[in-house]
Amino acid sequence: MSHRGRPSSFDRKVALERAMEVFWEKGYEGAQLVDLTTAMGINPPSFYAAFSSKKNCLLRSGRPLYQHRWHSTERRRPATDCVRCSGNHHCVATLTDAGGCLLVLGVVNNLSENDEIWNYLKNTRRRTSALIRARLERGVQEGDLPGNTDVNVLASYFLGLTQTISFQARDGTSRAALRRLLDPAMAALPSARHNRAPHQQKHT
Repeated sequence: MSHRGRPSSFDRKVALERAMEVFWEKGYEGAQLVDLTTAMGINPPSFYAAFSSKKNCLLRSGRPLYQHRWHSTERRRPATDCVRCSGNHHCVATLTDAGGCLLVLGVVNNLSENDEIWNYLKNTRRRTSALIRARLERGVQEGDLPGNTDVNVLASYFLGLTQTISFQARDGTSRAALRRLLDPAMAALPSARHNRAPHQQKHT
């Protein structure tokens, strides 16, 4: 039995990965059907048969950001290394490759009929902030960061840094130039060593 409108070589997983690249580059509002079908290598009937709508295509594409970089596999590393390498270095590489960020573009472009997508992207941003905050809290518990570290402010700061990187990447800033932002940004992380009492510092 033939499947009308869908080529036999159709690979949904690959198609979704290609669709997500379009969403990252153009944002949800800016991604047109022709952009998606061209990238996915299928025709409009195949697209609608598989996903029914652009909204469902995005929602079924998986996590659109680098949230996984903050999960348990990074717990073996100090909090400072995790923030630098897992968050910001990965952010620079990803966003310069993509030419922008779906989540950030979702802030500035929002039509009322797309409120479900806007809320989905907003909740993803909030979850990412919560993951950063949780990693910083663990850093305090493990002694990587001082006990008086304001993890809420720092989580907002580093999420904001990723958004800054996104806009500059979209404006054509090179990967090397964006990476030069990381050293001054990392200076915002307090040192647990500097927070020790004088008698503790003498014995380190």
